[in-house]
Amino acid sequence: MKKKCVAMMLIAIMTASLAGCGSSKDGSGKSVKLDSDHPVSLTIWHYYNGAQQAMFDTLVKEFNASVGKEEGIYVESYSQGSVSDLEEAVNSSLNGEVGAEELPDIFSSYSDTAYAVQQQDKLADLSVYFTEDELSRYVDSYIQEGYFNQDGALYLFPVAKSTEITMINKTDWEPFAEATGTTVEELATTEGITEVAQRYYEWTDEQTPDVPDDGKAFYGRDSMSNYFIIGMKQMGKEIFQVKDGKMTLNTDEDLIRRLWDNYYVPYMKGYFASLGKFRSDDVKTGDILAYTGSTSSAVYFPDTVEIGNKSYPIDYIVCDSPVMEGGENIKVQQGAGMAVTKSDEEHEYAASVFLKWFTQKNQNLRFVCESSYMPVLKEANSVDALDSVIKENNIEVNQKVYDCFTTEMEDFDKTSFYTIGAFDNSYSARKILDYSLADKAKADKDAMDAAIADGESREEALAQYLTDENFQSWYTEFCHSLECI
Repeated sequence: MKKKCVAMMLIAIMTASLAGCGSSKDGSGKSVKLDSDHPVSLTIWHYYNGAQQAMFDTLVKEFNASVGKEEGIYVESYSQGSVSDLEEAVNSSLNGEVGAEELPDIFSSYSDTAYAVQQQDKLADLSVYFTEDELSRYVDSYIQEGYFNQDGALYLFPVAKSTEITMINKTDWEPFAEATGTTVEELATTEGITEVAQRYYEWTDEQTPDVPDDGKAFYGRDSMSNYFIIGMKQMGKEIFQVKDGKMTLNTDEDLIRRLWDNYYVPYMKGYFASLGKFRSDDVKTGDILAYTGSTSSAVYFPDTVEIGNKSYPIDYIVCDSPVMEGGENIKVQQGAGMAVTKSDEEHEYAASVFLKWFTQKNQNLRFVCESSYMPVLKEANSVDALDSVIKENNIEVNQKVYDCFTTEMEDFDKTSFYTIGAFDNSYSARKILDYSLADKAKADKDAMDAAIADGESREEALAQYLTDENFQSWYTEFCHSLECI
């Protein structure tokens, strides 16, 4: 009887012990009892700089003084410089290079870098520290990006995201729109932008009847990889279909031709342009009127146009990024998440506590107001939530950034967000999308302009490039490059 009582006591003790470090019955996820007198120390590497870093550091201090102090967690954060600097530091640590520091407990990461680290079994599965209810509060596609396989393990956690918007030089748009009856609503589709760009070229050409073919370009875009990835998805196909880290290539010729027709063709005709490093640079020099780029770059939209020695102030319009005609309202999601290095359950749990706290509505909206990114909780993606946090915390938000926020938040419930899944060499694949068509368009346009300068008519010079054979030649090379990844 005595042995039986001892056995029962041991079972009770073991059960209580497991309840303290396993999945709790109240649905709060796996929890680990920490000691506030001997706090777990966490190191975070990130790439934030300037106002972003200042706000992140402020929030880390708040965490340490509140939840961290209560739970027994102390966080230290370090900026590694740029995104590429951070990736280099992570890779050096991963490879055990001489002089490299150990991997931090948490680090900012894009999915391709996190996937490479996970392939070496160095990342913690965060799913065990969150309940389904907790994860359901986050934007679905943001969470899905962190599942690299079909095993339910969550390796990358969203902390802030950006998408794309279209910004327009309102000051120079208005005379054109008034004269031609053009509306901003026409820019809602990719094909609509092409049509408006042609109209703008022809209208500006008419301003100098004594000088033929001197119309101005209307539009440009920053990311060609997003153009391919999102354009294809809007039309119902994934150019990179990924399952369990394995990529299946889908380069449907008819759909790729539509993308060609709405970038290469208008580019060759002078309706589109890409001259500076970013399209906001081209707006500043007066070379284009509008561009599609990241919400996080809105702050760089110029306040003036400078042409030669002359400059004048401009206002702006923010509108949604375009959708392929007849396609679904799908927008790109981009921006690094945070990964947690596999270690012991005390450090992993502590990391999950910080990430939960940091991504709650108040903290996350305060951070994104300084970083020009979007919050990751569904409930935080509303203008009311944004305005409330701005007012409560007396935050001064750049007006361009605020207008991007409100544009996206007003359309949030009607929008699906998408990014490609992680796979080997996904970075290289994106680079092919970024440069293949863009480089060809620029090279062909330069060659055509040289031929025109030598006396060939614009119509004759252009006709040599706008052929099925030219498309087929590029398309074959494009597909081959992707197949060789």
